[in-house]
Amino acid sequence: METKDNRLPTQAQVVIIGGGVIGISTAYHLAKLGWKDVIVLERRQLTSGTTWHAAGLIVTGGFASETLLTMAHYTRELYKNLEKETGISTGFKPVGYVQIAGSESRLRALRRNASFVRAFGVTVDEISPTEFKKLMPIADPTGVAAGFYTPEDGRANPVDVTMSLAKGARNHGARIFENTEVIGISKKRGRVTGVVTAQGEIEAEYIVNCSGMWARQIGNMAGVDIPLQAAEHYYLLTEPIQGVTPDLPILEDVDRFAYYREEVGGLMLGLFEPVAAPWGMKGIPKDFTFGEIQPDWDRMMPYIETAMERIPALKTAGIRKLFCGPESFTPDMTMLLGEAPELQNFYVAAGMNSLGILLGGGVGQVLAQWIVDGIPPVDVSEVHINRMLPFQNTPRYLQDRTVEILGMMYKEIFPNSQLKTARNARKSILHERLAKAGAWFGSSAGWEYPEWFAPEGVEPKVEYSWDRQNWFEYHAVEHKACREDVILMDLSLMSKLLVQGRDAESILNRISTRNIAMPVGRIAYTEWLNERGTIEADLTVTRLAEDRFMVISSDAIHRRVETWLNRHIPEGAHATVTDVTSAYAMINVQGPKSRQLLSRLTHADLSNAAFPYMTMQEIDVHYARALAFRVTYLGELGYELYIPTEFAPTVYDKLMEAGQDLGVKNAGLQALNSLRVEKAYRDYGHDIDVTDTPLEAGLEFIVDFNKPGGFIGKEALLKQKQAGGLKKRFVQFLLEDPDPLLYYGEQIYRNGKWTGYLRSGSYGFTLGGAVGLGFIEAEENITPEFIRNSKFEIEMNGRKIPAKASLHPMYDPKNEKIKN
Repeated sequence: METKDNRLPTQAQVVIIGGGVIGISTAYHLAKLGWKDVIVLERRQLTSGTTWHAAGLIVTGGFASETLLTMAHYTRELYKNLEKETGISTGFKPVGYVQIAGSESRLRALRRNASFVRAFGVTVDEISPTEFKKLMPIADPTGVAAGFYTPEDGRANPVDVTMSLAKGARNHGARIFENTEVIGISKKRGRVTGVVTAQGEIEAEYIVNCSGMWARQIGNMAGVDIPLQAAEHYYLLTEPIQGVTPDLPILEDVDRFAYYREEVGGLMLGLFEPVAAPWGMKGIPKDFTFGEIQPDWDRMMPYIETAMERIPALKTAGIRKLFCGPESFTPDMTMLLGEAPELQNFYVAAGMNSLGILLGGGVGQVLAQWIVDGIPPVDVSEVHINRMLPFQNTPRYLQDRTVEILGMMYKEIFPNSQLKTARNARKSILHERLAKAGAWFGSSAGWEYPEWFAPEGVEPKVEYSWDRQNWFEYHAVEHKACREDVILMDLSLMSKLLVQGRDAESILNRISTRNIAMPVGRIAYTEWLNERGTIEADLTVTRLAEDRFMVISSDAIHRRVETWLNRHIPEGAHATVTDVTSAYAMINVQGPKSRQLLSRLTHADLSNAAFPYMTMQEIDVHYARALAFRVTYLGELGYELYIPTEFAPTVYDKLMEAGQDLGVKNAGLQALNSLRVEKAYRDYGHDIDVTDTPLEAGLEFIVDFNKPGGFIGKEALLKQKQAGGLKKRFVQFLLEDPDPLLYYGEQIYRNGKWTGYLRSGSYGFTLGGAVGLGFIEAEENITPEFIRNSKFEIEMNGRKIPAKASLHPMYDPKNEKIKN
């Protein structure tokens, strides 16, 4: 690659490591935003890692995430038009994209996806088996229930895409250096300062790790965990086949783990087999350039034969090659993007899970804007690298999980689906007791947690479907017990951070919307905002002593919260942050009889006057001393008991024993979800995220605009408040038909027009129907009157169902149950 100056610079504003499509796209977008001092370092040649052998599918259908769909759509439009700017074609051809369903459940899933992407402007037509046959004359339509056709999608040439982006990057001032291997990362006081190469050192304000399957090794140089693992990835190339033309649409038959596209008159048959093979467990070789892996014909033949049944001509076609090349996959099949929690200004864009070309333009655009602004332009909850934990970067964990992850690309994902590999990484001390009680376990952040409990004598197992699954009635019993009696819920997985020191109050007050200068024993539900006024975290802060606080958040945002807190402690301040998550088990005692139950095991006065809502006391519970928080996420009178781990089993046993006549029951997180959705309690990363403000989310009541010293984001939030009225607001919905279920992503219609989509949903057993939470947007201010005068419908499975809507919780709107 030629540059204006072939000498390696000694300093730069940004150094991007990796010359694949992701690194070059990031450079292009940074340079286009006006950052001219951008350089790319490629260890060998551009595209020589995994980009060169990508299949080049450029599709937008099938995404159930707004963020990923936005990235895919942007990428497609960029590749369509980039040649006009650079003079180099990306090879994009809009040949169309067809997904087919071979079962009723798959048809339901594809209809949901089609409904979702249509709302964002993507054309997807449901087609009959006959119409499918017309589009794909060489295919056998046997067993096809329906297809979904996206005519504007297509394919591109991965190398051409990268070279066109590289030309655009250079045109805007970026420089690209090939044959320049990074051998070290420089850092100081928690911030990256540069890179070390064989040719010399480069000081830099920002480093961006876009090194693909080498990203984990580059991360190790910087002390940053980047959990991804390469796996064998296959496609078969045939000799020319009669009837195959360059305009043949891309076909995905996910029930056969396969995709098909034209390749030089023949077909490329790509596979995402359900049981994969990790590769490079001892590290990716440095000299692996334009490399291939010896294919395992014996392992792959059963999958190849299954895939050939869809296109019979494959059975007699000449085979040019069974290609096997590595692709990197992450533990949850979603990319790793953003600033590393361990090191400031060290950004990552890796772990594309075989979608690097498909998402490459969008990834580069989002990351570049994120670096420039310091705040991401889209919701990054599902892709931010800070969702990952250090244990997920252990070789054994990655090896075990990768076996399953590659196949997840085409696996049928139902509500409540759980991964099966690399399980039992983290267990609550109550795990065995809960298992004996009939728990069915899910996994989150490595924690095993009870989803629901089977009745005595019934084996806990799941029969997956899009309708009421076999555990639905068990869930209903737990929900009812919380509303009418009392339940115990193990929430030991909750993140618990101890913040101590004489400056702890002032630090927490600066980053919290609530006033943290409160009496000892008070609990503050609060938000942490960025300078744009949007939400970085949603949590509680409890004052344990004058100089000691407990920050409680969900397990899913543990590192996000911990990182944000640590990075807002000024240099020289007297404050420390200690992760005490494992030190305390948390037993949630909730329901109208919770006070009665807990009173049987403590000498503390639990009366409303002595122990009011949103306060904390250290109390005795049987033999233990526990931090008892009178707080709820379920909408009932209740207490969260933070118990030193070694005491928790005994406390649990005694609570169960003492509550038998009160109807005490175990409850899982499915009940937590249905209970909190009825109460319209928000869940960060699902209902609210970094693109929303507290005002839009209906959370102004936890914002103290008048507290001394203000808070981060106050000015932006004040500006929104003073503008008067909101055209985007958080709304709760209740289906008027009691039979359907809601999950996520269902479309919201107001007076027949699309106005948003549900962020989460569950069945509201108390309210008598499925309940959903989501944001709606309008051209006028959204007021209670606006809601009352509107007709709302929720689209699901191809039909629109009338729904009631409210800006306030439909269950106990005056909070009478939780405060008495």
